[in-house]
Amino acid sequence: MVSSLKELIDEPELWHSDDPEERFISSGVSWENYESLLAKLEDNSHYRVTYLDGILEIVSPSIRHEKIKKNLAMLLERFFYSKRIRFTPMGNSTFRNKAKKAGAEPDECYCIGEEKKIPDLAIEVVVTSGNINKLEIYRRLGVAEVWFWQRNQLKLYHLRDNQEKEQATVYPDTYGYEQIAKSEILPELNISLLEQCISISDSIQAIDEFEQGLKGNRQ
Repeated sequence: MVSSLKELIDEPELWHSDDPEERFISSGVSWENYESLLAKLEDNSHYRVTYLDGILEIVSPSIRHEKIKKNLAMLLERFFYSKRIRFTPMGNSTFRNKAKKAGAEPDECYCIGEEKKIPDLAIEVVVTSGNINKLEIYRRLGVAEVWFWQRNQLKLYHLRDNQEKEQATVYPDTYGYEQIAKSEILPELNISLLEQCISISDSIQAIDEFEQGLKGNRQ
């Protein structure tokens, strides 16, 4: 792996490694360098870049990470279709705010209803722990709900604090987010069913069991 941000930006070829999940972290990074790196990686969607108060984190996701991400998105979109919920998938688009010194690329994210500049829901698949607190970034960006998939379960957080404040005053330990058991933007979604089906490696079986569960919930 490269040893400095400058080396990464200047290197004509991005690093390669046999490690299934690479993580690069650097502090004291200017906003200009962050944007320079985003420009360099514009045509390479494999890397996830996160920025908060001068700390930069770049992750090269593992195959396991990507399988979980795709399974989750596939099932969630099946739920949208079955419930006739209008949505806009925004994938791992980059969202950033220079004034708030924050930027992130969720693993998956969605606008519910009409399309917006900032998604209503951001999803993060956590395989290895990072050094940047994603909830603080999403608070500053104003994302209403954030889900983390970790250790085969989902942890859901809903924003209660005003992102215009410098620091969260409501639920400060979780950066203005309250941990919730049920999604507030998708109240009909059975989270336990979704968790169960995300872990099924066979996509057809996962969809079948998920859709059967959705039908069971309607009965």
